[in-house]
Amino acid sequence: MVEEIQKSTELQALIAECTAYDFKVMLEEGKPKSWLKSVSAFANGLGGSLFFGVDNDGNVKGLIDIQTVGEKISKGINDRMDPLPDVEMIPWRVDGQDVLELKVNIGSYTPYYYVGDGQRLAFVRKGSQSVPATAEEMVRLVLKGSNRTFDSLRTDKRKEDHSFVMLANTFKERTGQDWDKKYLLSFGLVTDDGYLTNTGALFADDCWLSQSRLYCTRWEGLEKGDALNDAEFTGNVLLLLREAMAFAKASTRRGWEKLPNGRKNKPEYAERAVLETCVNHFIHRDYTVMGGEVHLDIYDDRIVVTSPGGMYSGQQVQDIPIEEISSNRRNPVLADVMAQLDYMEKRGSGLKRICNETMALDGYRDELKPLFKSSPSQFITVIYSVDYKDTGKDTGKDAGKDTGKDVMAISKPDIYVLKLLKEVGSKTLTVKDMMEKLDLKGPDNFRKKYLNPAIKGGYIALLYPDKPRKKGQAYYLTELGKALLERTQ
Repeated sequence: MVEEIQKSTELQALIAECTAYDFKVMLEEGKPKSWLKSVSAFANGLGGSLFFGVDNDGNVKGLIDIQTVGEKISKGINDRMDPLPDVEMIPWRVDGQDVLELKVNIGSYTPYYYVGDGQRLAFVRKGSQSVPATAEEMVRLVLKGSNRTFDSLRTDKRKEDHSFVMLANTFKERTGQDWDKKYLLSFGLVTDDGYLTNTGALFADDCWLSQSRLYCTRWEGLEKGDALNDAEFTGNVLLLLREAMAFAKASTRRGWEKLPNGRKNKPEYAERAVLETCVNHFIHRDYTVMGGEVHLDIYDDRIVVTSPGGMYSGQQVQDIPIEEISSNRRNPVLADVMAQLDYMEKRGSGLKRICNETMALDGYRDELKPLFKSSPSQFITVIYSVDYKDTGKDTGKDAGKDTGKDVMAISKPDIYVLKLLKEVGSKTLTVKDMMEKLDLKGPDNFRKKYLNPAIKGGYIALLYPDKPRKKGQAYYLTELGKALLERTQ
């Protein structure tokens, strides 16, 4: 039965409820890949809908024979998708025109492939585009589809060849109990046949995982420019956590010491909030990103921690009230070990604790509430100093006073690029396109001054990140970039 919709605005309301959507003015029977790539991307992600009978501008054009179109869509999916995704076809009638919604539900057996023309490709969503999954994204899709996680996978290292002295000492210090070697198995650090899991590798004294890294920088002022101090660490996750806390303590004005008379001084950051932040980023980060690391950036007015991988659910953390954020975990084994060490709770209250600990400080104001931002590629936590005195300089933070704080201080060149990409909507732009529109010359200077800062901040991204030197490579505005742009306008 076709449901009658009285106004086209109701279709817009329907579209607004979709996690993602694409428009197709008609079914391209001779080019099944043109629409099945969206089916693949939606099934591999958070789901989404294709609306047939609507053009790219959202104008309803209608379908001549909606029943025949539905039958051909079903045949295309059955013939060219593997495995078969969970879909629904919902007919609508808008202003007397037939529109068919192909709703694709979240898939449980990823990756979902398009098979045809001698190709077997899995697609993912990047902005408003459906693009082939990279090698790293394929790893994540395979793990998801097989109901496994990176931290639970077995390595080729035997447990007798590695020590866990730091883990044992930390366990004793934080729980008051003696470490027992049997915990290696019960905590999931080793397999039944004596091999380390990736979690075991992360806690081994000689952790060899190259992506287990931490970059710390104390910047002068409110923006990235001159570094007052920096350090890089690789190895055991407990070592990284210890070094992160030590660097933060040494790089803030008051640290979190006590005065000789026993009264607690007025720190600019809550120690527990900083610890909780670092723990969250080491536990929930995406370890399948081989070139990824956790970044701890300290400015005069804030601490910013960034890690690879967005929300495991695929949602944007800024779109969800903190009390409604679920405790879905990308690395459940690693999280459980940290819970055993009393570094975190299992009920997913970390973000709320960061806020509560900061709010309890003397000098706290509502505008200093910690910020949490995520995109598909990264997660960012910002904690603001309650002791910082604004000097009135023309900085990224000052620029956002009327509309709220930025995730990071952002320069005017960054804003130019973000605004430019927003103007073109769902389209992507090459470096040449952007330079022409901004009336700039010299690609090297443009990349250094305008492009690279926006990329590093996660505000824009490559359409094909695994092919950075591809001729005519295009960039698009990320969800993080959109959110930041809204807050600075």
